[in-house]
Amino acid sequence: LHKKFDEENGANSAPQVQTKTTMTSNENNKNNGTTASNTTQPPSLFCSIGSPETSLSNETVQQKVNEFLSALGPRRDVLILPPDFTRFHSQAGMITRFVSEYYNFTKPENPTTSTANTAAAAASSSPSPPASVPKLQIIPALGTHAPMTHSQIDLMFGKELASKTNDPDVENPFVVHNWRDDVVTIGYAPATMVSEATYGMVHEPWPAQLNKLVWERRKDNHDASSSDLPPLVLSIGQVVPHEVMGMANFNKNLFVGVGGVEAINLSHFIGAVHGMEKLMGRGQNPLRSILNYASETFLQTNLDLWYILTVMGTNDKTGEVEIKGLYIGRDEECYNLACDLSLKVNFNLLEKSPKKMVVYLNEEYHSTWLGNKSIYRTRMAIDDGGELVVLAPSVEMFGEDGHIDELIRKVGYVGTPKIMEEMGKDEDL
Repeated sequence: LHKKFDEENGANSAPQVQTKTTMTSNENNKNNGTTASNTTQPPSLFCSIGSPETSLSNETVQQKVNEFLSALGPRRDVLILPPDFTRFHSQAGMITRFVSEYYNFTKPENPTTSTANTAAAAASSSPSPPASVPKLQIIPALGTHAPMTHSQIDLMFGKELASKTNDPDVENPFVVHNWRDDVVTIGYAPATMVSEATYGMVHEPWPAQLNKLVWERRKDNHDASSSDLPPLVLSIGQVVPHEVMGMANFNKNLFVGVGGVEAINLSHFIGAVHGMEKLMGRGQNPLRSILNYASETFLQTNLDLWYILTVMGTNDKTGEVEIKGLYIGRDEECYNLACDLSLKVNFNLLEKSPKKMVVYLNEEYHSTWLGNKSIYRTRMAIDDGGELVVLAPSVEMFGEDGHIDELIRKVGYVGTPKIMEEMGKDEDL
């Protein structure tokens, strides 16, 4: 992006190094000579590690995840919401595998790493993983995307979890989210918030929608007289600049990733009307405020929901993608810290605008719905009248969803004014 973006976005800057050390409830109880209680909870911001110079090893990430899960206490029901294959490089697949291994749902795929982490856990006097195996389900946050294939699950989540998808002796832990049929509306954000975000173009409340399996995990469905803690919901993913939400992940992973057709359509429309150039890289924006309202009003009070967020960046010396930050928490604080770091490591600030840019889309991009990121993420940098060349060998469709594909083929990419005009004529559009 042009360096002027950095000047405009100065308010999002943060201290270069972000670190936070927390004492888990188990450690605190141990220091007091008492036994950990089922009612203890770790701090709302459990882990905050990250800087542009940080490079977190897989072993460090696994150790932090294990410490966090240990602080939460034993569970009988664990629901994991990772991204799909379009976020392969987020390391969410690896973290999902770490959670599965911690609960003994799957065997460690890397015994050496597991042994190292066991030793590290022993050195820090962290409690051992639970002996009992909880019910564990995984719903990839597809949003409008196509379901993951077995090979994609294997590549992203590992062979142990993938093997359970076709094992006749066990229930498939992977659930395919259907954004048209599998959802429930849990409440609404006020129409005034939507009107402000769309410059008065839309005057209707925004429906907060979730996959039914997520909402079934709310606390009031749990037997309060039971000694067991309520179901645990883990939302895992990468905070990275996003063309619709400003920054990806956090509560977007729930309200869009496992959300419903009305909520997703309206949120995408709000983002398009508000203007992607006004959203990209901005963690706080009118659309995000709508999701934050719904999150604070409905999710935080009803679910035992925690976020495990990564920030990925490129090593300047090796060119390899690495984990620059790890943030674990249950509210907006961990997201804001991740946004601050992402702004530092996920933007290329150029001294001048190039006349020509070339973008290569790898195998993750099989539709223009996804491949249009090549436009969103370069048009703030490219010179007026410049040329953009997109190499897209895997693109074979327009929309990820069949109905959306039909609409794109019907209307085409014709610009906002024309689309707004067509909306007045075509009820389906």
